[in-house]
Amino acid sequence: MPRYAPNKMSTDVKRRYFELIRTGVRGARAAQEVGVSLSCGSLWFIDAGSVSYVETPISGRYLSQDDRIEIADGLARGEQVKSIAARIGKSYQSVYREIARNRKPDGRYQPWYAHNQAHVRRRRPKPRRLAADNALREAVAGKLHRGWSPAQISRWLRRRYPRRLAWQVCAETIYEAVYRGLVLHADPVNLRTGRTYRRRRGRGRSREGALKQSTNMKSIRERPAAVESRRQAGHWEGDLIMGARQRSAIATLVERKTRFTLLVRLPGDHSARSVGDALISTFAKLPARLRRTLTWDQGNEMFHHERIEQATGLRIFFADPHSPWQRGSNENTNGLLRQYLPKGTDLSRWTDDQLQEIAGELNERPRLCLNDKTPQQMMRQWRRQMTTS
Repeated sequence: MPRYAPNKMSTDVKRRYFELIRTGVRGARAAQEVGVSLSCGSLWFIDAGSVSYVETPISGRYLSQDDRIEIADGLARGEQVKSIAARIGKSYQSVYREIARNRKPDGRYQPWYAHNQAHVRRRRPKPRRLAADNALREAVAGKLHRGWSPAQISRWLRRRYPRRLAWQVCAETIYEAVYRGLVLHADPVNLRTGRTYRRRRGRGRSREGALKQSTNMKSIRERPAAVESRRQAGHWEGDLIMGARQRSAIATLVERKTRFTLLVRLPGDHSARSVGDALISTFAKLPARLRRTLTWDQGNEMFHHERIEQATGLRIFFADPHSPWQRGSNENTNGLLRQYLPKGTDLSRWTDDQLQEIAGELNERPRLCLNDKTPQQMMRQWRRQMTTS
């Protein structure tokens, strides 16, 4: 049997050796198959920190054994990490993290050792926290019953119990527990999304067509800088949420600084005249300092925007077509409102009092973007400042 120094053999030989080991072949047989001595194979095995599992296919988003070999070869040649990352199709942050996490205690990055360490780290023998801790499960369930989102609950646990590290769970842990039925059943009563599984996120809905009438629209690019900074109250974003078969609608208004929400009922139809009348009536009830600008989607329902401006003192601007992120606060709120106003229902059935109750509940929820204050608190704070100034 040929005897070669273990570090002189090619990478392909080592790769084949560990492939055999990970399929359950004994060390002596694997060494014989690749043409090295038992002691040479043993040195490889020891240097890799032993190989304690049989490898099975995993998701392509994880680094493979070949990826780790490419990283080790690149480091040996003195290449930059960004170049290595580009070659294997991963982000350079992922490669930096991989090297820091899975290198050997002496600082060397050995690809087979790293691959084994990643497998050991990936195994989760510990019980799920929400399954093992009854008190934590009850605390989370109580907040879910009050309409809090998993992200809000996660932040609340960190603030309320800063020294109880076992209770500091992330939002994804709470979602997983709900979907597994460990806390509550995943349904519209317990999860605001009403979903029973995780779905892939998109960039938001698109709208076909734009404002086809020839009007004097002001583009969002003409909007004052104070609107973008969110330092001044009185700048609103608006849109319609549609009911079944596009036959009913409700106008939603969100103040950019405080995230305060108003819901405007459209009992008859959602024509341009009806929307204009409803918005004029709603804004007329607000103080002048809360009537600065309004940013809307390019929909035909705002054909009377000049009439609205003249009646309310607002300056109305329009977002670009197919660009819902330019009205991000409003789009996010519309998603939250679907908990109360589900798609495919007749929105004309909701009364003004019911809509006020829904808006009130939404305005009493803590928001991460407000440092976990509520929109209602922010609006009260703004009113106090106005009375003292």
